[in-house]
Amino acid sequence: MDIATLLGFIFGTVFMLYGIFLGGPLSVFYDFPSILITVGGSLSATMIQYPLDKFLTAFKTIKHVFKVKTLEPIEVIQQIIELANVARKEGLLALEESVGQINDDFLKKGILLIVDGTDPELVRNILETEITFIESRHKDSQGVFETLASYGPAYGMIGTLIGLIQMLQKLNDPSNIGPAMAVALITTFYGSILANFVFSPIAGKLKIRSSEEIILKEVMIEGLLSIQAGENPRIIEEKLKAFLSPVLREKVQKKRNDERESVGAEA
Repeated sequence: MDIATLLGFIFGTVFMLYGIFLGGPLSVFYDFPSILITVGGSLSATMIQYPLDKFLTAFKTIKHVFKVKTLEPIEVIQQIIELANVARKEGLLALEESVGQINDDFLKKGILLIVDGTDPELVRNILETEITFIESRHKDSQGVFETLASYGPAYGMIGTLIGLIQMLQKLNDPSNIGPAMAVALITTFYGSILANFVFSPIAGKLKIRSSEEIILKEVMIEGLLSIQAGENPRIIEEKLKAFLSPVLREKVQKKRNDERESVGAEA
């Protein structure tokens, strides 16, 4: 579970509800017709813009907003270094035995291409093409939520116009003007909440998740091609560490130092 996402939704909800409560009863901010206009209108317009399969797929990706990464860069680099050591000692064909121990399908595919003796340039082209289509699918899902975020305020304004039209029809009773105006403005409130508290943050977090995944896959490509070229595992490690932030580089180095100390102690 991504704690930042969870806390963001909890704190945001609590702060807004408490702020509303301090100014008056919460019940005045509930209006079912306004919910129908803003939520229903935003979803309907987005369905018009996107094919149904992409629209439904986008909502399946919401789980990635709350999930932490399944693979960390340090773990990927460690796996590649282990594969490099195997290839250096036993040859590239020995890598086939290591496939069963790897959970990432992209990395498995790259290893099998190497084992099959595929030309390095072709290996790169195949894997980079897959990355391109992965990124394209990610952008489709992000686009759905960005579209929902843009339609939320628009349908909030439409709901406000509807409320104002209904209010103007009852101007003969001044006592109805205040409550009617309040209901008219609630749809704008709902639209702003949907855009700025729900859909835009979800789209932003999906972009971050996509970027993290793409970087990991680029690390895998560079590592696999380096293994295929027969490079020294230490050189491969230094090359892959270039993809990491300074903090993560220090963690990798610390882990390697601990492993060397452990080996030295056993000797």
